[in-house]
Amino acid sequence: MADLELKSVRKAFGEVEVIHGVSLRIADGEFVVLVGPSGCGKSTLLRMIAGLEKVTEGDVLIDGDVVNDVTAAERGLAMVFQSYALYPHMSVYKNMAFGLENTRMDRVEIDRRVNRAAEMLRITPYLQRKPRALSGGQRQRVAIGRAIVRDPKIFLFDEPLSNLDAELRVTMRKELAGLHAELGGTMIYVTHDQIEAMTLADTIVVLRDGYVEQIGRPLELYNRPRNRFVAGFIGSPKMNLLDGHVAGSDGDTLTVMLAGEHTIPVPFAGGRAAPGDPVTLGIRPEHMSVVDGEDAPATIPVKVDLNEQLGGETYLYCTAAGLPQLTIHQPGQRRAQRGDALRLALETDQAHLFDGSGDALGHGRAAEHG
Repeated sequence: MADLELKSVRKAFGEVEVIHGVSLRIADGEFVVLVGPSGCGKSTLLRMIAGLEKVTEGDVLIDGDVVNDVTAAERGLAMVFQSYALYPHMSVYKNMAFGLENTRMDRVEIDRRVNRAAEMLRITPYLQRKPRALSGGQRQRVAIGRAIVRDPKIFLFDEPLSNLDAELRVTMRKELAGLHAELGGTMIYVTHDQIEAMTLADTIVVLRDGYVEQIGRPLELYNRPRNRFVAGFIGSPKMNLLDGHVAGSDGDTLTVMLAGEHTIPVPFAGGRAAPGDPVTLGIRPEHMSVVDGEDAPATIPVKVDLNEQLGGETYLYCTAAGLPQLTIHQPGQRRAQRGDALRLALETDQAHLFDGSGDALGHGRAAEHG
């Protein structure tokens, strides 16, 4: 296996620059997920690592060696695509063996590698079938198996689960995590699905418009987002982001006036904020709860728009004067009808504050130690 480093990598198509000076170091055996919305440059970055796109500026290093001018075939990497890219006229066995046969590898070694990969992926019974006789999940296993048999320095995955249905995606996520644990290989995985990022990654790289917004462990990004974009992107359902301004301060507490004149006292740990400064208060759905009475100092009156009861948990979607729709996650079953008036309490020690430019300004005590 291998480590990878990107040094101030840029990519331009003509006069349009799509990757802006990305620097990144990936350790041997690490599972790194590149995540971001469509068009953020994550697949382009992966293709530059693979050698399928030329680097406009900067360097790509594998095990310390610059590989900018090394062809894709000579980099020793294996890529799994969204579309499977299987040969329809070949059996599963032939699909997995074809690349090895082209290197004139010994037939006994080819057979050993294919059968080992098939056993790992539980596709041994399908080795003589053609791709058209397989389900989507089985085809994706074949595509992954074709990568495994090459014993690559680094595995590259370009949204490999996006063509699968929801249940299969969950199953394949588990299998990919198990595969990484078994192989111990360096893996770089591209997705726009932040749930995949949170559940698979050792390290997440959040991209937006060709720039790196934040790099960190999944819970680090969840608990300590660097800016409003990361806060809203990481987490499902996403963080509630409520615009307002600083109304005053008292020691370690800021009073935030939200749109609609909702006053929320927020424990403040660091950063500068003065009365009148615009801020965004971020609060995750699990850090809001329904309460009785108006005694709590950080409550908001709301009306229910929708109640999603999932058995073991409930999601309430509510509106309050001047605010965007709020999402509340409650454990267990909560009966509430559309139009019901409720009062929400905010766990303000779990809140985040972002300044007018969207950068993290301060956070609650729990987030500080996340």
